[in-house]
Amino acid sequence: MSNQIVNAMTVDVEDYFHVGAFEKNINRCDWDNFDCRIERNMDVILKMFDDHSVKATFFTLGWIAERYSNVVRQIVENGHELASHGMSHTRVTDQNQAEFTADVQTAKKLLEDISGKPVNGYRAPSFSIGEKNFWALNILLEAGYKYSSSIYPILHDHYGMPSSPRFAFSPIVGQDFLEMPVTTVEVMGRKIPCGGGGYFRLLPYFVSKSAIRRVNAKDEQSCIFYFHPWEVDPDQPRQKRAGLKSKFRHYTNLGVMEDKIRRVLAEFSWGRMDEVFLSSQGYKCK
Repeated sequence: MSNQIVNAMTVDVEDYFHVGAFEKNINRCDWDNFDCRIERNMDVILKMFDDHSVKATFFTLGWIAERYSNVVRQIVENGHELASHGMSHTRVTDQNQAEFTADVQTAKKLLEDISGKPVNGYRAPSFSIGEKNFWALNILLEAGYKYSSSIYPILHDHYGMPSSPRFAFSPIVGQDFLEMPVTTVEVMGRKIPCGGGGYFRLLPYFVSKSAIRRVNAKDEQSCIFYFHPWEVDPDQPRQKRAGLKSKFRHYTNLGVMEDKIRRVLAEFSWGRMDEVFLSSQGYKCK
């Protein structure tokens, strides 16, 4: 395990029927009719973290918190950071400013009321903050959030802001508010994802391991890693009507994901977003 730099471990708390890949096949009005497996999957994740003495940040969907408040309480009772993933997994690009304001304010209050803890962080569904809706960061600041992890500095068919800095930066002049992009590694002038998610699940483990080591050693920066509870659930119900690309992205290597996460937990140092990037002396931003 590397003791030089502590990286940030994060989980986007949502279930398989919430994901953007299935939004054309699953109606939001039908979510309550699906077999929600969040409690089972969160038990697996919390045990993994406990086994490796890791504290993490859980960006939790308001829809989950409303129905499974015990999950929210488990997160904070186990010493993890509770953060917001919005209410109903609506992309920020599909909301106007008034809708987004209501969404992030409602989610923050809900999570704080259930947990009794302040909610400082926010992650947009599908990393849907970028150049065209940078105004969203000002709304987060006004709503009382201290940081966001909503920008992915790559070009992707569903999201991405390639012009974004690779590491934590202050997007609002004169304000102590941070945007913390999910980590990329620079290879021959290109930004390559190395912060978990589908890339971690689909590619061989050594690819992510080498990239995280490179960011820690060469860039001397903490990595931000993320995954979802449904990614440790190979027995989840299959969505037969989904497209081939969506099925490939969602289902490939679900059976090995838990073992891969355990490896990355064992081989690197991990902590909560707030403890890695925020401190009583100020924000750790290079």
